[in-house]
Amino acid sequence: MENTSPASNRCSYEDYEVTADWLRSKTAQRPKVAIICGSGLGGLAELLHNKVVFPYKDIPLFPQTTVMGHQGQLVFGTLEGQQCVCMQGRFHTYEGYDLKQVTYPVRVFSLLGVKTLILTNASGGLNSSYKVGDIMLIKDQINLPGLVGNNPLCGPNEDRFGERFLCMSDAYDPDLMALAQQTAEEQGIEEFMQKGVYCMVSGPTYESVTEGRALRTLGADTVGMSTALEVVVARHCGLRVLGFSLITNMVVTEYDSEQRANHAEVLETTRRRTQVLEGLVTKIVAKIR
Repeated sequence: MENTSPASNRCSYEDYEVTADWLRSKTAQRPKVAIICGSGLGGLAELLHNKVVFPYKDIPLFPQTTVMGHQGQLVFGTLEGQQCVCMQGRFHTYEGYDLKQVTYPVRVFSLLGVKTLILTNASGGLNSSYKVGDIMLIKDQINLPGLVGNNPLCGPNEDRFGERFLCMSDAYDPDLMALAQQTAEEQGIEEFMQKGVYCMVSGPTYESVTEGRALRTLGADTVGMSTALEVVVARHCGLRVLGFSLITNMVVTEYDSEQRANHAEVLETTRRRTQVLEGLVTKIVAKIR
């Protein structure tokens, strides 16, 4: 079946059903956990057993990823006995996708029967006590695009997914956060675990000095170009959410700094810390009921 992404702002419930029905017809697996892998973190999907892999280009109405470090395939399988589906590569507004296309997979996961969404991302550190290579458990978010009107729930509400006005004060599930912290302690990695607030900006530019300072003043500990939109839609669908940010660089907040943010640094830091984050998520998935 030809992949034709839905036209801008016209993703309908029927579109999501077409994609979900196609996936159900191609695999007997019925995942309850979905994992969205950030830049360079797609190795999580390689840990699945009994894998069934679908390149995005083959999935009806599914967008295509264009970013280095995002492989562009959906992987079904089992992880620690739990049926899961992993996105190896996500979508971003800076690629030219609109908000409903960026969050399209989350709606599809909901129709497939997913109950828990785990998100990972690569982010820049704003909190001066954080170090490159730290893993931050996301306790809250600042959806900066949403605050200026770019919210994926704008437009007619689809009542079959959720209610019109969505509470976001409990966006990240407290029980899952407690489980993640307990698991990190058991894994002996609490020395480089942090817990803080993630801020989403649209990208693709990295932050200016003043922008970085402003985001820190707002209360953000890390900043990146994804995740927040997916979390909004996941909560609209009634999914439980758990999120992790891998600190791949420190945001430049001094004018005389010689540091320069770049994507190669992001991918290199991710490569060094990938196994730790993969191990943490694996053990968490094993405990989810």
